[in-house]
Amino acid sequence: MTTPGMHDDWRPWLGERLGELTAALRFLTRLPLPHADPVGGAVLAQSAWAFPLAGVAVGVIGAVVYALAHRLGLPPWPAAALALAATLGATGALHEDGLADTADGFGGGDTRDAKLDIMHDARIGAYGVCALTLSLIIRAAAIASLSGSGRVAAALIAAHVAARAAIPAVMFLVRPARSDGLSFAAGQPSGTRAGVAAALGAIALIACLGPGRALIAALVLIVAAALIARLSVTQIGGQTGDVLGAVEQTSEIAVLLAAVG
Repeated sequence: MTTPGMHDDWRPWLGERLGELTAALRFLTRLPLPHADPVGGAVLAQSAWAFPLAGVAVGVIGAVVYALAHRLGLPPWPAAALALAATLGATGALHEDGLADTADGFGGGDTRDAKLDIMHDARIGAYGVCALTLSLIIRAAAIASLSGSGRVAAALIAAHVAARAAIPAVMFLVRPARSDGLSFAAGQPSGTRAGVAAALGAIALIACLGPGRALIAALVLIVAAALIARLSVTQIGGQTGDVLGAVEQTSEIAVLLAAVG
């Protein structure tokens, strides 16, 4: 991910970055974008730096829905549930699906191959249901515990940006567990692209939560993402697209809980 020199034409470079941002939005959201063809392969690794920017869009959508619900006089819990539902609609429950498949595979399989087969199965099992239920309850409770639309907006944007900043880091540090599939086809983002994503996540945490709480959120997020990454290595020998979804979910929960504390 090189930058043009002083005398270079910025337009081709800017066009490439905008294309990568569009690819990140097309893959991570269900927003109605023009020419929304399926995104896959190496384009995902190239656009990994922009994953946090897709999180801005998702967080803003959730924040707007919460503010509207709050303005209509709804109590915190229904407003939080509606905000959470809006983020699920904006992403097509992409990461929730990964969390459920990961929980089913890690919890239900006896061997590495069995775990991978379960994760590849479209059906959801008891472990997946429990993981999804806990994720939804914890996030809704955290959002409902925040007082005021402003704090909710800040927490949602920080959580969705920082959680998607963790994905490129895991892609860079942990090799794919399969020799096929989405994660293998995407490949490894460069250190520069993963670093840009991490920097965007850090900026969002500081801007939305303040330096002190941002540090706490970053530490909790790093621990949560590292635990999922380490577990994936010991369970299946690497990461998959489902594991990356689980990384996003645990990281999102970590930031929301830090915002409440």
